[in-house]
Amino acid sequence: MSTRRFGRIGLVLIGVFAGLLISLGITAMAQRGEPLPLRDLQQFANVYSAIKSSYVESVSDEKLIQDAIKGMFSDLDPHSAYLDEEAFKEMENITQGGFGGLGIEIGSEDGMPKVIAPIEDTPAARAGILSGDIITHIDGKPTKGMTLNEAVKLMRGEPKTSIELTIKREGRADPLVLDIVRDHIKVRSIRAKLLDNNIAYIRISQFQERTETDLARHVGEMADKGATSLILDLRNDPGGLLESAIGVTSMFMRNTGLVVSTKGRIASANREYQTRLSGAAQQLLQRNLANGSSTVADWAQKVPMVVLVNVGSASASEIVAGALQDYGRATVMGNRTFGKGSVQSVLPLGDDTGIKITTARYYTPKGRSIQVTGVEPDIVVDDTERGNLFSLPREIDLQRHLLNGADPESESDKSDPDYEVVDNPTMFEFGGSDDYQLQQAINFIEGRPVKRNNPDLIAKAKSEKEANSNSGSNDEQKKSPVKAPMNSERYRVTPEGIIRLQDD
Repeated sequence: MSTRRFGRIGLVLIGVFAGLLISLGITAMAQRGEPLPLRDLQQFANVYSAIKSSYVESVSDEKLIQDAIKGMFSDLDPHSAYLDEEAFKEMENITQGGFGGLGIEIGSEDGMPKVIAPIEDTPAARAGILSGDIITHIDGKPTKGMTLNEAVKLMRGEPKTSIELTIKREGRADPLVLDIVRDHIKVRSIRAKLLDNNIAYIRISQFQERTETDLARHVGEMADKGATSLILDLRNDPGGLLESAIGVTSMFMRNTGLVVSTKGRIASANREYQTRLSGAAQQLLQRNLANGSSTVADWAQKVPMVVLVNVGSASASEIVAGALQDYGRATVMGNRTFGKGSVQSVLPLGDDTGIKITTARYYTPKGRSIQVTGVEPDIVVDDTERGNLFSLPREIDLQRHLLNGADPESESDKSDPDYEVVDNPTMFEFGGSDDYQLQQAINFIEGRPVKRNNPDLIAKAKSEKEANSNSGSNDEQKKSPVKAPMNSERYRVTPEGIIRLQDD
C-alpha cells in the first residue's frame, strides 16, 4: 500500500491522529531521558539467534520479526495490534465501504471468532446470523485457537462461492450449520425513510468517508417531505471514521461547540475537536427547503430527535450519542452502548504494514470518559418486548481492557440485573414494522407511554427456560487424560549468550 493510499485510512477507528506527529512524539520521549534498554535488546537478539540456528524447522527472518512485533502487543489492550499487509488493506476497504465476503463484524471469545454484528443486506444477515453467535467451524475446520486474521481469510473468497459455517448460539443446545454464498459486500452507510405522522427515520450502519455527505442529502430529502421529527438509529453501528462522527454531530448542533476531546501521554494526543462540516455537506445543508420556509440546516438544528443505541453501538457511534446527549439536543433511547472510549493511532512501518496503538481516551463535551462505562440511555428499552437479542460482551468484558481513567470500575458497569436475553431469538429488521425499540421511540415522540418490555412475556420466557433446563441431561463429559511432558534439552538465554543447563 502506498503512502497516498495509507493517507485515506489515517483516521480509521476512533480518534486516529497523524502518524508522523505520534512517531515524532515517541522519538522525543526517548531523547528526553528514556534510553533504549540495551541489556533487554541483547536478550532479544540471543533468543532470535537461538531460534534461527537451532529450531527444528527453518524460520524466515520476516516471520520471526513479524511474530516478535505481534508478541509485543499480546499484553496491551485488545484494540492495539500489528497490521500486516492484509490488515492494512482491510482497513482501507472498510472505511471506503466495500469488501468481499459474508458481511459480518467479528471479535473473539474463548479463542474462537464471535459475531459482533451482521452487516445489513449481506449474505450473513440474510442467512440468519445474529450478534453473539460463535463460529466454531469454517468449512468443517475448527476455529478454536485461530487468529481473527486466519478466520477472516477462510471466510473470504470469490463472489458466488459457498462456505459452511457451524454456529454455537446461546440458548440452543445443538449447533447451527449454515451454507452461505459469498458476495461482494458494499456497505450502505445511510438508510432513510419517512414514517407515519411525518417522522423521519435515518439509520447509520457505519461511519465511512461518504457518511457525512450522504446524511446531509437524506436529511434534506426528509425535510422536503415535511418531516417534523427525527429518529437517528445508531444500533449495531461499530463506529468508523472520527471525521464522519464529528460531521454527523455538527449537523444537528444549534451552535458551534466542542464535540469530543482526547487525552493521552504525549502532547499530540491531547486535542479538542469542535463542530465542523465538510464543504459538500455544507452546500447540501445551506439550500432552501422545497416549501421555501427555511434551509435544510435550520431544520436539522431544530427538529426534535431521538437517538437509538444498543450494546453494538461503539466508538464513533458513542461519540455522536454522547455529544448530542450532553448538549440536550436529543433523547438517547435503547440499551447502554459498548463502551469503547479509546483512541487508536495508526503508525506506518513501511508502505504495506503498520501498528495500531492506543494513545488516548476520548471524552464527551461534559468531560465524561465513555471507556468501559459506555453511554447510558436517557430511556432504557429492550431490543424486543420479550427481552434482548444481543448478548455481546462489552468493552469491560474484554481481557486487558483499558480502564476508564476517571471513575473506578464497579459491578454496575459489568451487567444490568434487568437485562433479559431472549432464548432462540428471531432477528428483526432495523426500521421494520417488528422493531420494538423503534415503536417505543415513536411513542415517545408522539407523547405516548414508553415501555422497556412486556413483563408478562418476560415471565413466560423465564418459566419456559426453567422447564427446559430441568428436563435436560446432567451427564458429565469425560475429561481428556493429562499427558506427562516429554523429555527436552534445557537452555538459558543470557546477555552473554545461550547456556545449556545440565540435567539434574
